Amino acid sequence: MIVLQAVAFGFVAVGATVVVLTRDPLRQVLAFAVYGLFLTILFLFLQAPDVALSELAIGTAALPLILLVTLAKLREAQHE
Repeated sequence: MIVLQAVAFGFVAVGATVVVLTRDPLRQVLAFAVYGLFLTILFLFLQAPDVALSELAIGTAALPLILLVTLAKLREAQHE
């Protein structure tokens, strides 16, 4: 189990780095959603299912959806 936790921590570290280094906002939102999924898996391995469920709902689904809608509205406003 400790090996799985270490691997999950590694994925979270790589995911966070990818989010920070990505320059395109659309790709950054998608990388952020994947990062949220990595955090969800980490929380499951750390035996925190309530936190994992919250991260799955908010960090992987709701917040990236809100950001994607915002980006779409901004691009629509720029074309007008």
